[in-house]
Amino acid sequence: MPGTSHSPRQLRLGFFSRLLDDATAAERYRLAAAQIAHAEAFGFDSAWVAQHHFHEHEGGLPSPFVFLAYVASRTKRIRLGTGIVTLPLENAVRVAEDAVVLDLLSQGRLEVGVGTGGTPESFAAFGLDGNDRSAIFARQLAAVRAAWAGKPLQGGDTLYPAGSSLLARIWQATFSVSGGTRAGEAGDGLMLSRTQPRPEHAPDASLADIQNPIVDAYLAALPPGSTPRIVGSRSVFVAETRKEALRLADIGLRRSAARFAASGQIGLADRAGPDAPLEQLIAAYDVHVGSPDDVIASLRADRTLARVTDLVCQVHSVDPPHEAILRSIELTATVVAPALGWARDASVSDLQSLALL
Repeated sequence: MPGTSHSPRQLRLGFFSRLLDDATAAERYRLAAAQIAHAEAFGFDSAWVAQHHFHEHEGGLPSPFVFLAYVASRTKRIRLGTGIVTLPLENAVRVAEDAVVLDLLSQGRLEVGVGTGGTPESFAAFGLDGNDRSAIFARQLAAVRAAWAGKPLQGGDTLYPAGSSLLARIWQATFSVSGGTRAGEAGDGLMLSRTQPRPEHAPDASLADIQNPIVDAYLAALPPGSTPRIVGSRSVFVAETRKEALRLADIGLRRSAARFAASGQIGLADRAGPDAPLEQLIAAYDVHVGSPDDVIASLRADRTLARVTDLVCQVHSVDPPHEAILRSIELTATVVAPALGWARDASVSDLQSLALL
């Protein structure tokens, strides 16, 4: 099935947060929950949160199941996803149990995104070697599947509550073609990142140049009759005017670039430092930013997005103030996403969740 496209009418719209608001941890959680409720009010189909340990400026949430249980109590319809759970750093049986409980509390709204984790330094605190994360991930994912399938655990016990329905809601995040094949062979969903490092031999490659081969491999590996599930996560920040969007992007992207430069990490910092022209920063961070018309044109030029089933939008690495995030959510749902083929579920009452804010 390489090259397969999906009808625009199949497109689902998601909101993603790494919980990076400029605030205390408690306030970050409150603001992110309000943003998800706002996304539900404007018809978004899903909301996803990242798991990060220790590093405040990379992500604000080590416990995604706990946070999503809180969000589930404040929402009614929007699907709730982990993007991702870093499986090598978790106990597989506890992940399986926590996911089942959250799924029951949310009335079947959980989507489980998993991955190997992208911060090798975090592994030492868990007594693990980051170089082993791929092998650990494979073992842990197999253990989660077995638990949800009702197979006996070590010692003979089986999972309670049961979790077989979650087997069809696993998503694998990957940067690689081999990862796309792995997700496809398992019949899982595929999660594509908002940005990723460029290979040394093609430093100016577009994101589509890197990700379309992953999609090809995923589709080719899917078992016959399986329905593709492909998340295309993208950095999307929309404001009323291009001037206002670029003003906030200039602040946020330079702040992010400065942190990358200070950390000594390779990758994005090599493509655009904190003193680079704003246009170069926008390109380096693969950001779609501007007025609604600007963002529509930018997203239409992204060749991978014609192939995804789920467009999942995040404001990172612009990370504007909370009120600007809320307005970006509104403009995305009312102007940008409809122009790309997304249609709000007709069964959802207009702004039904505003009372929960």
